[in-house]
Formats: sequence, structure tokens, C-alpha cells
Amino acid sequence: MSDDVKLHTRIASLEQQLANREAIIGKLLAEIKRLKHRQFGSSSERVEATLQQLGLALEAMQSAPPPVAETPPAQDTDSKVTPLRRPRALPPDLPRQVIVHAPEGHCPDCGTSLRPLGEDVSEMLHWVPGHFEVIRHVRPKLSCGQCSRVVQQPAPSRPIPRAMATPGLLAQVVISKYADHLPLYRQAAIYRRAGLELHRATLADWVGEAARLVAPLADALGRYVRAAAKVHADDTPLPVLDPGRGKTRTARLWTYVRDDRPAGCLDPPAVWYRYSPDRKGIRPQTHLAGFTGILQADGYAGYAPLYAQGVREAACWAHARRKFHEVYAVDQSPLAGEAIRRIGLLYAIERDIRGELPAVRCAVRQARASGLLDELHDWLSATLRQVSGRSSLAAAIQYSLVRWEALTRYCDDGRIEIDNNPAERSIRALVLGRKNYLFAGSDAGGEHAANLYSLINTALLNGIEPHAYLSRVFEVIADHPINRIEELLPWHLDRPASDERKSA
Repeated sequence: MSDDVKLHTRIASLEQQLANREAIIGKLLAEIKRLKHRQFGSSSERVEATLQQLGLALEAMQSAPPPVAETPPAQDTDSKVTPLRRPRALPPDLPRQVIVHAPEGHCPDCGTSLRPLGEDVSEMLHWVPGHFEVIRHVRPKLSCGQCSRVVQQPAPSRPIPRAMATPGLLAQVVISKYADHLPLYRQAAIYRRAGLELHRATLADWVGEAARLVAPLADALGRYVRAAAKVHADDTPLPVLDPGRGKTRTARLWTYVRDDRPAGCLDPPAVWYRYSPDRKGIRPQTHLAGFTGILQADGYAGYAPLYAQGVREAACWAHARRKFHEVYAVDQSPLAGEAIRRIGLLYAIERDIRGELPAVRCAVRQARASGLLDELHDWLSATLRQVSGRSSLAAAIQYSLVRWEALTRYCDDGRIEIDNNPAERSIRALVLGRKNYLFAGSDAGGEHAANLYSLINTALLNGIEPHAYLSRVFEVIADHPINRIEELLPWHLDRPASDERKSA
């Protein structure tokens, strides 16, 4: 081989290496720009957020059940009850509503008129929109002068034994934390301005007990969601404190949504959240055990065993479109813009048939969307051959082509939606809350959050005011038969108590 040939070969090799490096550099620069575009908040806020973490960790850890210590076999621990923290005496200037629980005026044994013997008085703190008041329960004791029988009405039931919170106040604390995204330390400061010393530890106890109280109801909600023909699924990270390591670890909150209103179904919508300490594929498989319908979700590989067991996969066009939008946001690529335009035509059809029955939706999609999908597939395949295989645009195209069967399944089944937006909307509330309380203090805190989020957001999906709903639930759930727990689901219990003060 002559020197000139060797030189040309060497130059060609170097030029190829240079082109490869430029492609990699361009891809990295585009990725950096994309990440900057998606970044929220400034780094100056991180110091303040870090300073809040110790208090928030304490708050979340206090709502978790205490560790169970081993006890000698001879020691009886069943009768021991850990007392809940109680605040100081309620301020005397708060308005008071007195409820007298007086027995009938005659002795139940001999019929003689009863005479006063004394009374028992207990006070509970109640919240009504805008202010606190005290519910004063008075239970007179009456005695029979003939047979010495003492008669007194039993104490009214409380949602949390020995706790002074009425169902209305308990609902307010839970709603403030999980619907209004107010951490407990902020709530304590708000209550302090009203003259009440409700310590964060007390509020954390109440939240933990409330979550355990409604756990059977959250399970009933899960059974309702899994009974649907189609379920939307998604997940989001949840930082959880890891005390042994001095930092946080990443757990997950999973969402499963039953909402067939866009297909003309009258069944109530519902959202069911589950917590897991990791993102292993066994988690959704456990949550959806026994489900055999259609699962609409993103491309997470952990769902694959469910599809192998007979669950039908439906993918999400919003995820596919987002890939092209990220490319377009970085370099204004005309090809990415064309892909967005073509996908937009599919969404225009969906707007026209929203609320129609599945048969109508399927017929319209076959007539109007089927041809657009075929054209889009041909265009994506041709475009992929024209662009660099290492480019972000190629990755976006491959994302759609690899999932093409699952992406187009909605065209043949009117029950399926074009995207997974119902699940993504259900995640937004979790993201807003996570920005405020930063992390959960323990696995138990994550499970509590999942139960309470499920009830609150299902009530909102059904147009039910969540404070009124939870107040009613906390009023009756402690004495409600467990085999009729479905009666307390939001669409069955869609009104507040006739007199909220009775919730005390």
C-alpha cells in the first residue's frame, strides 16, 4: 500500500472519529438543554429545603406505629394502651357547644323517678370552616331512690379513642396535609395563631391513626378499581427517610385509575394508590393480582409479566408525543414538529367522540383515525432511515415504532383511551404534596399517604367535597360493620352529616 493510500485511509478514519464525536457531543448538549428546560426551582432554595427536612422527618416518623419490642411470655401486654399525646387545656374563650346526653327520667328497673347524682363532662375540639369551637359532652348521672340504680348514657363514640379531635377536626388535619399540601409543622403554626397549642406530634398521631382507621375502606376501593375492564396505571418517586444511612432512599407511589366516563360509562370513577419501598416489577403484579382486563400504562418493563398472564396492553400516545416535543423544544426540529402535528390530528378525533359509547368511538376511529395511523407509521419508518441512529429524534421514533401495536390498539377497542392521562392527572396531587413535605419519614408513612390520598382524590373525581366526605367517614367508620365497608365509598356516602356537630 502506497503512502498516499495510507494517508487517505488515515484521514478518512480520523474524519469518521471526528463525526462520531460531534454526534455524541451534540446529543449530550441537547440532553443538557432538555434537562435544564425541565428543571424547576433554583439551587438557592435547596439549603432552605434541607433545613426543613429534620422537622419534616420527625413529623412523618411520629405518624408511624412504634416498633414492637419483644416481651417475656409471662407478661400480658394486650391490656396496655399507648396513650395519645394530649395538648394543654382548651382555651376558655373558644365558643362551646354543649350537648347533654341525659337518660330517661324513670328508673329502668322499678319505674321510680330518678334524681341527679352528678355528671361526667368531656370536651372535644371541633373545627368548622373558619374557626374552632369546643363540643362539650355532658352525661348526667341519675339515681333511683327506690332501688339505688344509677343510670347514665354511654359516652359517644370517637374516631380515635381518647383523642379530643372530632371527626370534623380530624378531617381538616388530613385534608390540609394531603389535599392542600400543608405539612403538619405549618398546620401547628396556623393553629397557634388561633390560640391553640396543637403540637406537631399530636397531629402526627392523629394522621397515623386516621390512616389505619380507613385502611379497610382503601382496600375496598382497590377491589372496585381491579373489577374494571380497563385500568390506567402509573407511578412516581417518593423519597423516604433512611435513618441508618443519614439520607433518603427512593420509594414509589403507584396509581391505578378506573375512569370510563369518556366512553359513556356511568360507573363512578376511582383512583387507588399503593406504596412500595422500591420499583420492582413484582409490585404492580401484586397490586393487580387477579386483574384480567386492559392495562393502559407507559412502557415500564415491570408490567410485562402481567401482559404475559393475559392482561391486554394499551400504550399512551401522550408519552410518544412527549418524546418528539422534547426534541422540538431543544432544536426546533421540523421533523419533530411534523410528528407532533400528525399526532395532533389523532387527538382532534378524540375530542369529537368524547363521552360516546364504545361502539360509536370504535366506528369513528376506524373511519377517521385508521388511515392517519397507517400514514404516520410509514412516515416514521421513512424518517428513521434519514436521520442519525444516535440522535434524539431517532430515539423518539423508535419509542413509537417498538410499541406500535399497543399504541394503535385503541383504534380497535372503543373502551381504550388514546393516552394514559387519567393516571398522569392522578399523579399531580402527589407531586405537589412531595414538593412541600419533601419526603416520607418511613414506609408506614408512605402507606398512610397512599390510603388517605385514595379516598381524597376519589371523592374529588366524583365531584364530592372531600372534607365533608371524610368527616362523615370518621364519624361512622369506627362502629361500621367491616362486611359492609363498601357502603362508605364516596359515591354511596356522598353527603355530609345532617348536623355536623353530631360528628363529635
